Amino acid sequence: MITVKLYGLLRLSSGIRELQLEAGNIRDLLRHLEARGLDGDALAGCNILINGERATRRSRLSDGDTVQLFPPVAGG
Repeated sequence: MITVKLYGLLRLSSGIRELQLEAGNIRDLLRHLEARGLDGDALAGCNILINGERATRRSRLSDGDTVQLFPPVAGG
């Protein structure tokens, strides 16, 4: 199982703080999240960390990994 932690507007809009999923890579994980109703455009712009290390959509996942998704922040 992969632990997924959502932050910022992703957490606020979905009401999900943390969940457990089965996924072999980040692309699969993002598809699972979209199927649960999360905004695909918001997910596409996220910064992704796996176990605290920067990752890409091609990154592989292993059982026990923790994925953190941070939406981009803008301000002025």
